[in-house]
Amino acid sequence: MKAANILDTIGNTPHIRLSRMFPDHEVWVKCERANPGGSIKDRIGLSMIEAAEADGSLKQGGTIIEPTSGNT
Repeated sequence: MKAANILDTIGNTPHIRLSRMFPDHEVWVKCERANPGGSIKDRIGLSMIEAAEADGSLKQGGTIIEPTSGNT
């Protein structure tokens, strides 16, 4: 995949069929570790920022503060 910027890579993760684990069934998973930050949390973070920009609560050059409980 080629992307114009890193934001274009968020969420464009591959679908992988688990054919060896489930040979009699068609089971697909989404490989979220392929996101730039290695987590599904990339999608959530981008969505929150885009929503804040859209509703005007985050302005150009604004500061984002993110508290963490240890795993984010």
